[in-house]
Amino acid sequence: MTNPSQGGLPSPSPSAGPAAAPAPHLEVIPLGGMGEIGKNITAYRYGDEIMVVDGGLAFPDAHQLGIDLIIPRIDYLQANAGLIKGWILTHGHEDHIGGLPYILPRLPKVPVYGAPLTLGLVREKISEFGIKDGDVDLREVDLNAKVRIGKHFGVEFVRMTHSIPDNAGYLLTTPAGTVFHTGDFKLDEHPADGKPSDLARIEQAGKDGVLLLISDSTNAERPGRTASEAEVAKNLEELISGLRGRVFLTTFASQVNRIQNLLHIAHRQGRRVVMEGRSMLKYAQVAQATGHLETPDPFLTSEEVSGLQDQQILYVCTGSQGQPMAVLGRLAFGNHAKIALRRGDSVILSSNPIPGNEEAVNLIVNRLYEIGVDVYYPPTYRVHASGHGSQEELATILNLTRPKFFLPWHGEPRHQINHAKLAQTLPRPPKRTLIAKNGDVIRVGPDEFKVTGTVPAGAVYVDGLGVGDIGDDVLLDRASMGQEGIVIMTAVLHPTPHVEIVSRGFVRSNRDLDAQIRKVALDAVEGGLREKKRLEDVRDDMYGAVRRFVRKATGRNPVLIPMIVD
Repeated sequence: MTNPSQGGLPSPSPSAGPAAAPAPHLEVIPLGGMGEIGKNITAYRYGDEIMVVDGGLAFPDAHQLGIDLIIPRIDYLQANAGLIKGWILTHGHEDHIGGLPYILPRLPKVPVYGAPLTLGLVREKISEFGIKDGDVDLREVDLNAKVRIGKHFGVEFVRMTHSIPDNAGYLLTTPAGTVFHTGDFKLDEHPADGKPSDLARIEQAGKDGVLLLISDSTNAERPGRTASEAEVAKNLEELISGLRGRVFLTTFASQVNRIQNLLHIAHRQGRRVVMEGRSMLKYAQVAQATGHLETPDPFLTSEEVSGLQDQQILYVCTGSQGQPMAVLGRLAFGNHAKIALRRGDSVILSSNPIPGNEEAVNLIVNRLYEIGVDVYYPPTYRVHASGHGSQEELATILNLTRPKFFLPWHGEPRHQINHAKLAQTLPRPPKRTLIAKNGDVIRVGPDEFKVTGTVPAGAVYVDGLGVGDIGDDVLLDRASMGQEGIVIMTAVLHPTPHVEIVSRGFVRSNRDLDAQIRKVALDAVEGGLREKKRLEDVRDDMYGAVRRFVRKATGRNPVLIPMIVD
């Protein structure tokens, strides 16, 4: 894929990474997810072989106007496509598998290994893009499986608890040494599925020797331990048991463990569950099909609960991040086709806003208060817990693995640096820690751990059907139009020169200002014609003259579009 600023998807150039002769070292090449949270993808290279881990996406910030999704650049993988021997997937969250429908079709068909729920979600996702099962080679594995990828990579999946079942870290054995990558994790001692992280296997790996630890840094600033899902379930049941009207609960659709607990809570409290929202239904259906979601009572539709009393209904719906078109957003603004909120209802937000979504969530919460429903959300109510480990859990992994080298991953620079500082406080700190960025080529060997170069990395923007055709320059134009407006100046040269002005988002209708802009533009055009300039130069003169006038007259910088009609 190309740099967004270049547009299109041209063939990658050889400079993206020439084939290297076999060498006694491993290269770790993060193409996404390093120094950021989102669009995770990592390549490992040993000699003439490459193994890839995950292929996620990220969601746009507020300033990335009109962008739907962000996926990682894969120039390096495209340039070295013939070296890719296999792929492994750690779990089914969007930031780890959401980019695969865009990535896999552009690379050779190789084995892709993942646990049943993870691959179930991948199949659902790629089918939406019209990708056939035969076009990809998906291979299900258990969370203690060992697979061989090429000649140089041995992978052992290691169960790690997270906010979704079938989550894995992995031990990677190579001729250079052993790598343990935690994947996303927290050390939940009481997970909903009763299957805690395999700490015994991690401890044994540490005794056998871990050359490099790559570990989740998301909560490296947070002291103590992350709350268990069992604690969240207890708090939710206490809250729901005291509510008398309809209950609407929103959480991440991928929180399968929490949804499982909610189904049991609803059963015990005599409530029937309605799942509302496309992604909520999709995750639930896949989790049911793979045996990761028990349903004590069948789900009902919003029509089927019409005969029930309010205290017998629990809606589980999308919209935890304030998305206006998700179920909670439509309910808050009265746009849902089948359901309307009313006084006596209760809304529980079993989630925290992702950074950047705070304003959208606050808008929804305020609207809910205006309707008159009761609203419950963190931190006042402890109805959410992160899926990522805090400092005590991060220290546990470091102490168990006793790595020679350490690479903090999955976090912004402040998370990575605080994770590195934590490692240095432990009784047996790593010999060396690196704070890496996307695109760094990190060479790892028995006696070396350093960045030796870079490859192309960054963001590819998905906007509607376009992939890579929107760049930072276009986003700047969109931001400028949103902040300052747009003025279109059309100079018609025949039969006599005159200028038409159309503006949007600039100022209110102002005939005097429009007349002045027309005069400035026309003077520039007529001057250029008298001097017999090229039409391109006449257009540029009109642009420059209007730009200077508008800045002086209004103090504003709208986007100006000059046109000449001969």
